[in-house]
Amino acid sequence: MEWDWNFVWEIMPTLIEGVKITILATLLGSVLAAMVGLAIALARRSPNKGLSRSVGFLAEFIRGTPLLVQLYFIFYVLPDIGILLPPLVAGVIGLGLHYGTYTAEVYRAGIDNVPRGQWEAAKACNLNARQTWTHIIMPQAIPPMIPALANYFIAMFKETPLLSAITVLELMNQAKSVANTYYRYVEPMTLVGAFFLAISLFSVVLLRWLERRYGRIEK
Repeated sequence: MEWDWNFVWEIMPTLIEGVKITILATLLGSVLAAMVGLAIALARRSPNKGLSRSVGFLAEFIRGTPLLVQLYFIFYVLPDIGILLPPLVAGVIGLGLHYGTYTAEVYRAGIDNVPRGQWEAAKACNLNARQTWTHIIMPQAIPPMIPALANYFIAMFKETPLLSAITVLELMNQAKSVANTYYRYVEPMTLVGAFFLAISLFSVVLLRWLERRYGRIEK
């Protein structure tokens, strides 16, 4: 089958709409993953052993099961108990929860990397727990985490095609729809690869900058 540029320009608006949904799902999923990861990391540091172990078990369970299975559960199983979510919302929740369990480990490592003396200094200054976390610990812990967090968010972007399984009209789903309608697969699938490659390369450049700006390089 020969490459048809006229067909490419005809389907480009549809694919661009898919790109927008893909980027939106990634951004929203990244925000949710960042918040979920921080919540898990803090809960696992709780002196309440029941809370710490329960959250730890739940995080391991989510991390140990495939994202696709989780998406199916959120979108197709939850309606059976009265929880009906729009496809994009279900997809963002699935991405956020799944990758939140990974970002939790990044937060844990970053918090553990703060010198013990900083905790003792905060206690000596009579700071309460909230002040210690917001003014002493997190400002030191977060910057070195940024490159690792960005790496997970890039990985999340590459997994957004899984959202087509729950009818989200992201890039892959739009491309499949076009291909099945016109019975031409070369152009839409090639363009999908091109879009993902271009955005991934841009993200890698951004990640390298973040590593130089915030990463701690041991010499």
